Amino acid sequence: MRRSFPLFALLALLATPVPARQPSDAQVEKEVDATLDRIRRGEKVTETRSGLDPCAILGGGVVSELVGVAEDAVTYPCDAPDKPGNEIIFSSSFPTASGRAKIVPADLLPPDELPDAEFPLVLTTGRLLEHWHTGSMTRRASNLDTLEPEAVAGLNPREMERLRIAPGDFVRVSTRRGTVMLKARADRDVAEGMVFLPFCFAEAAANLLTNPQLDPMGKIPEFKYCAAKVEKAEIAAAAE
Repeated sequence: MRRSFPLFALLALLATPVPARQPSDAQVEKEVDATLDRIRRGEKVTETRSGLDPCAILGGGVVSELVGVAEDAVTYPCDAPDKPGNEIIFSSSFPTASGRAKIVPADLLPPDELPDAEFPLVLTTGRLLEHWHTGSMTRRASNLDTLEPEAVAGLNPREMERLRIAPGDFVRVSTRRGTVMLKARADRDVAEGMVFLPFCFAEAAANLLTNPQLDPMGKIPEFKYCAAKVEKAEIAAAAE
């Protein structure tokens, strides 16, 4: 099962020193409001009233012309219009007084819900390469939907052997919040003791099972970890 995982690009951007050419927040807000007004009036907007390129405002110096003609990706931070950007953000120093990184220990908090005798597996969720998030767009693309047309539960082959489940068997994945039924798929990338559900299939919605408990610091729902069980589903034969 091929999955796509997001990069923590936002954290890198927040930690990057603000370029000298970066306009103030008030200026950006004023430019955005004025630009939106022009768009509402039907004008074609290629630059803001003051000459600031919208991409340059947000990209720290990179201009839209460079994005339009570059064969490869333009990566942030971009030092000048004729440069392709930087593959590594902190290649020589970090944005600290000393230029050196500060590494501090952190206490790890256990998940809110751990496996037990009733729910012995860990349920985690994520994307498929072919479908983005809820699949509201990618599942309308016939080529992508042909590649991944139905909901599946990824399990390690050894876990499937222990559960006496074969690839393609229908299984019930259950947590304390609900149950979904879908086909099992052998996936060596999934750890033993874990079941992986993509969250793009409304017919087997992963978030019916996930734990809505919030992280005490970041207030992020714990959608990636909860206790679960997997059982082979007996499908009754259709009456003749």
